Amino acid sequence: MRYVFTLFALFIAFGANAQVTQEIFESFKLQERREVFYYIPEDYDQEKKYPLVIVLDAEHLFEQVVANSKYYSTFHGMPDMIVVGINQLEKSVRLDDCAYDENGLPSEKGKEFFEFLGMELIPYLDLNYNTAPFKMIVGYDITANFINYWLYKENSLFNAYISISPTLAPGMETNVPARLADHNKRIFYQLIMETEKNDYSASIEAMNKSIKAIEKETLFYYYDEYAGADHISIAAYGIGRAFDNIFGMFKPISPKEYRQQILTSEEPVFQYLENKYNGIKDLFGLQKPVELNDIMAIYAGIRKKEDYESLKPLSELCKTEFMGTMLGFYFEGEYYEQMGEPKKALKTFEKAFGMDEIDFLTKEMALEKIDALKADFGY
Repeated sequence: MRYVFTLFALFIAFGANAQVTQEIFESFKLQERREVFYYIPEDYDQEKKYPLVIVLDAEHLFEQVVANSKYYSTFHGMPDMIVVGINQLEKSVRLDDCAYDENGLPSEKGKEFFEFLGMELIPYLDLNYNTAPFKMIVGYDITANFINYWLYKENSLFNAYISISPTLAPGMETNVPARLADHNKRIFYQLIMETEKNDYSASIEAMNKSIKAIEKETLFYYYDEYAGADHISIAAYGIGRAFDNIFGMFKPISPKEYRQQILTSEEPVFQYLENKYNGIKDLFGLQKPVELNDIMAIYAGIRKKEDYESLKPLSELCKTEFMGTMLGFYFEGEYYEQMGEPKKALKTFEKAFGMDEIDFLTKEMALEKIDALKADFGY
């Protein structure tokens, strides 16, 4: 039996109504109570799914992760996330939790802590909240080493790892690359390092070199080194950059992406949009609403590449995603116009004229199309 005793709720300066709850989690595996922090988005919706982030060394990292999560979800298209932090500050708790033996494997207490997270805390969260399949874990120093043990499992519990200046256990510099190479599921692995050298720099560099050499489509590896940071200050660096890397797919199509990927692709332009949103659903377990920015980028690409066949599926998508607006019928009217079907084009532009304006599309534009078609074909 597992009990949670709520102590108090905090309101912190991450935005209006951003609630962080601190609880005491009674663990059967550890045979002790552990202090846990929960951040649940203020607009939490029972109908939505939320990626889960587990933060070790919560007393140092939790607020940074929550702040970055809120910022990126508000301004950069990243999904809202549930963030859970485990406090390990008191006495030698973090050292005991993450201790390893001479072979680099978790000690007896480390095994218990591993099971506490994977068999108690995360199942509890999955049961009580609408968590998405996508899970991330964040660690620093010795806890950054500890998160690697989930890679040793045949099926990694986590999809994304943020490792901040790890103090590597023996053999970890070869075991981590080997396990990353062996996994078939998509895994994001972010290593954040300071430039200042320490006792673990050589093994970390060896690990970095080996991971970079892995050629696997399912592995997304990022290494960021920060000049001027030392082993203490590095904990404040790089979390935002890591989110930017891991959740890059969520960001709206940028001008660079438009030039380098959409315009250079041999596939139909609409296929790029379909692949992007299907990829989000497959990887993160989330159905992201299609952004108007992305619709406009695809429309621009269609016109630039004269791929007018793509107008049809784009129009059908817009009828669903932007229901009641001109968007879907206007694009469909253009499709029929380009396919040499003026009667269908005329009727479709007339439908668009009766709907709400959106973005650059105005009723005047639809009317111009209607008048031009009537003049050209004598309707």
